[in-house]
Amino acid sequence: MVMKKAIVLHSVVPVRAEAHETAAQETQLLFAETCTVLEQIDRWIRVKSDTDGQEGWADSKMITLLNRNEWQQVKAACRIARVKMPMAYALSVNNGQTVPLTAGTVLPDYKDGRFELLGAPFQIDPAMVAEQPLEMTEQNVMNAIRFFLNIPYLWGGKNAMGMDCSGFTQVIHSLFGHSLLRNASEQARQGRIVKSLRNAQIGDLAFFDHEDGKISHVGLLLDNGRIVHCSGRVKVEKVDEQGIFSVESGGVYTHHLVAVRRYA
Repeated sequence: MVMKKAIVLHSVVPVRAEAHETAAQETQLLFAETCTVLEQIDRWIRVKSDTDGQEGWADSKMITLLNRNEWQQVKAACRIARVKMPMAYALSVNNGQTVPLTAGTVLPDYKDGRFELLGAPFQIDPAMVAEQPLEMTEQNVMNAIRFFLNIPYLWGGKNAMGMDCSGFTQVIHSLFGHSLLRNASEQARQGRIVKSLRNAQIGDLAFFDHEDGKISHVGLLLDNGRIVHCSGRVKVEKVDEQGIFSVESGGVYTHHLVAVRRYA
C-alpha cells in the first residue's frame, strides 16, 4: 500500500482523540508540519505526525494531501528556521494575504526574511525568526520564555492562545534544536537523567507524578529553585526536591517531583 502524506497549510490544526468535533484535543499540528495518513472515516482523517509521532483525527478540510512530487519537494526543503515569538505573521507574496504563525513553526527554505512552501513564497519579519537553533544559555532561555508567560492552559494545545505543559516544553526546546516527543511521560524517557535537583541547570526539564506514580506534568527549570511551567497558565514558581511550591495556590505543594532530565 502506498503511504499517503499530508501537510498543514493553516496556522494550527487540532488533532482529536476520536473522529468527531466534540472529541478531546490530543495535540495540534502547526503550519508546514507534515503527517502520514493512516485511515479516513467520512470527513475525518487519522494522521500520525512526522514531527513527534502523535496520532489522532484531523478534519480533512484542514490538511492538504500531497502527491509524490510535492512530498519529495517538502522533504528536500531545509527546515531549520523556526518562529521564535508566540505569534508572528507571514505575508503571502502571491496574494498579499497574511498567515498567523505560532512559535515553533518551521519555515522551509528560510533566508533573509523569506521562505517558500510548495512553490509559494512568503515574507516574514526576521526579528520573529530563529534562523538557527539557539544556544542553551541563560540569556537565550530567559529571552525565549518571557513572551510565553501567562499564555493560558489548553489541553492538547501548543500555540500562543493555549498550551498544555508538555506542549510548552516541546515548543521551547524546539527553538534550541531539541526534538521532544509530545507528552510528558514520553519526554521523561528522552535525554539523560540528572541525579538531583541540586545538579540542575537552565533548560533541564523536571517531571512530576500523580498519586499512582504516573508522570503527569513537566516544566522547564530556570535553576535549581525556579521552574516555568503551564498549569492554569504559563508561570514561574518555586521548586525544590519535594516539588512545585505554589504561593498563588495558598502556599502548598501542587506537584510532586520525580525526575529531572537534560537534553542539551
